[in-house]
Amino acid sequence: MGRQRYFTPNEVSLHNTVDDLWVSFLGKVYNLTPLCEKYKGDVLLKPIIQSAGKDISHWFNPKTKEIRTHVDPLTGCVIPYCPNGRFIHIPPPYPDADWANDFGRPWWRDESYLVGILSKKTRNIKIINTLTSQEQVIEVCSEEMVSEILSRYVKYNAHAASYTWKYDGNNLDMGKTLEENSIPDEDEEFYKLSMNDDTFLQAIHLYFNDDLTED
Repeated sequence: MGRQRYFTPNEVSLHNTVDDLWVSFLGKVYNLTPLCEKYKGDVLLKPIIQSAGKDISHWFNPKTKEIRTHVDPLTGCVIPYCPNGRFIHIPPPYPDADWANDFGRPWWRDESYLVGILSKKTRNIKIINTLTSQEQVIEVCSEEMVSEILSRYVKYNAHAASYTWKYDGNNLDMGKTLEENSIPDEDEEFYKLSMNDDTFLQAIHLYFNDDLTED
């Protein structure tokens, strides 16, 4: 199995309709579109649809990775805690002859919905094409290798792989992260100094391989 892809919260937020529905929880990203198709029209989909594109980690116990529970004040029984309403694969609070539990694994334990990992920290980086002088600021995941950042940049430059990537005059190791390439994340320092525009972002310079000159 290859390395899982990282996603920014902004990327997850774009998938916010019943026909294209992603959520994140406990550090992972899930595509629940097939679940919505399977249970189309079911009222129990409502809490999931309302949470489309959002992080729902608060639904879960971080230790057990199961749905949070509480004691029902009427019965004294421990039941799933669903403040937004009961949802798909959550049993009814009381015995119900219509409840069918033959669905197998509940969706939050079904790895077939897993599409990647939610970034713990994102950052902006400026990429300058020295051949065209084009500048592009993109949001990336701090955990991503430079080769994965290249994949993000391809939509702005289809030939990005034909360039040598450099920072401060040094070739970048495409198999390492920005931090590992000595490009520190200075977001916090920028914020403290109220330097919140893109002017002072660290810049990666791209040199077209056929245009490189030897020192």
